[in-house]
Amino acid sequence: MSQVHFEIFRQQGKSGGWTLLEALDNRDAAVERAKKVLEEGRATAVRVVKETLQADTGDYMSLTIFEDGKVSNVKKNKKIDDIENPTPCFKPDDLYSYHARATIARLVGEWLARQRLTVTELLHSAAALEKLEATGTTFQHAIQKIAVAQASESDFPVSQIVKQLNELCTAAIHRVYKDEKRGVFQAVQPGNFAALAERLTAKLDARYVLDGVLAKYLSTAGGWDAKLHMLLGVMSELPSEGKARMLLLHAIDTLVAEMLNGSAALADLLGHNPDLGHAILNLVELFLGSEVHIAEGGGRGINELARYFAKDELPEARAAIAARILSELKGMKRLCPSSLDEELKMLRRLANQLVRGQGKYLSHEDLIAAFTERSKRLVTHEPLLQYMEGLKTPDEKIERLLTVEENIIGAENKRTLCTFILPLIISNTFEEQLLPGAQLPQRLKRLAELQKRVLRCGFQEVQKSQIASALDAVALRIDDRGKFLHSLETRVGNPVERAQTLLKLLMAGIFTQGDLTTKARRLLMASLSRPGFLSAYIAQHTTSDRNVVVAELTGQLESIGIAPEDTRRALAA
Repeated sequence: MSQVHFEIFRQQGKSGGWTLLEALDNRDAAVERAKKVLEEGRATAVRVVKETLQADTGDYMSLTIFEDGKVSNVKKNKKIDDIENPTPCFKPDDLYSYHARATIARLVGEWLARQRLTVTELLHSAAALEKLEATGTTFQHAIQKIAVAQASESDFPVSQIVKQLNELCTAAIHRVYKDEKRGVFQAVQPGNFAALAERLTAKLDARYVLDGVLAKYLSTAGGWDAKLHMLLGVMSELPSEGKARMLLLHAIDTLVAEMLNGSAALADLLGHNPDLGHAILNLVELFLGSEVHIAEGGGRGINELARYFAKDELPEARAAIAARILSELKGMKRLCPSSLDEELKMLRRLANQLVRGQGKYLSHEDLIAAFTERSKRLVTHEPLLQYMEGLKTPDEKIERLLTVEENIIGAENKRTLCTFILPLIISNTFEEQLLPGAQLPQRLKRLAELQKRVLRCGFQEVQKSQIASALDAVALRIDDRGKFLHSLETRVGNPVERAQTLLKLLMAGIFTQGDLTTKARRLLMASLSRPGFLSAYIAQHTTSDRNVVVAELTGQLESIGIAPEDTRRALAA
């Protein structure tokens, strides 16, 4: 299932309770299915409940979006009526719902990983259930966890809920034991699954029986890769169309999805990766249906699965990979713990790949949220101080922080990054540590380069303005103390030479935007306004055409921000 799915419930008879019929990924299809069930007389009332996964808790938020028919006034079913506090299952069939299977996976996930089992295999295998019952503590702890959670949200005591859950689970387990003895779960050999699916389509418990058969078939597998390979082998037997195809396809899809939801299975399938970043990159390749670079110890089935994903088959399994990618991106673990440089490169690489996968499984909003959350991990003291370690001058540190800005997203994250940059600029040591021993023009140009980079970056305008103004203030102080512009005015007496020198410096970007550039332009315009400037300027050119020379000078001055009318006014003075 994806992040959002829609569960169809029906009520039968005047005193019947609500029972889960099926779950679909499409809202319209779920509503239409519910209406059809009601029209066919298979229910007295129907409901469609939207279930949305809460990534932070792993729980689902429920919302009833459709209801029709004569709803009986029976005891409230909190699973669908109280959306804040869904209750446990009420009868054995409820244990097979998507909701219940997700809960079971969370409660006994470690035990399932050790046994190399999926939830569906556990629920349909007498041998697996017997082994779980034999553990005693694992089984009872799972029931107690659910009971305690439910007791905190209801008026029922924990002991009563534990008793009801034990009775429910015991009934479900004994049903599987009984069906195993009756031979309901046949031992089917490869090549016979299509025929089995055709025979089962007429039965009400077709999916239950088929899942049991598949669980028995997979019990001979030696590991996760073997199971995946066996399941994908059954894919080649799918009927070309019809109910049998959908029945068999959905059963396989669910089992593969449950495998991919487990970290233990994924680790075996993908092999050992050097870090989380490369592991996620492999998941992205798998999701996109590309060739997966299997690490040492990986299996052969994963690339076979990628080929099905490339054709957009097995949607539930593909949605599981999409959810896993988003979950890992939002997690606390670093992508490349040894180097923030490598972390930023990996983050950009993942972003470029995932842009190709936007669509029904990965929405643009979900990707932005995941990368924003991941970016938040990078703008804290520890990684940033590590990234700036070894750098001696503040301008080098600012340059590193601007590299971080280019690789993160989120307005709040960028605002946080600004709180690291501004203090470096306004510190008492910034000016004296800026290219110590270098010529004054080089120091000014360094500040101008940093400012240009700031003005090109993705900070909000307020932060851009603050940082740019701070850099300009430092440049202005350096010029005032070094008397660089003042020395040009006194040292270069010829107004034409002085204007040409200033124009070259401005066009070379040696001055920061703001007060220092304004100061340099003012000095340049004063030179242009000197009597006889234009005649002397024209005399230095090969052409004596006044209009051509003025047009060329006007264009150069316009490139540094001086309006043509201001140029004409200065030359006419």
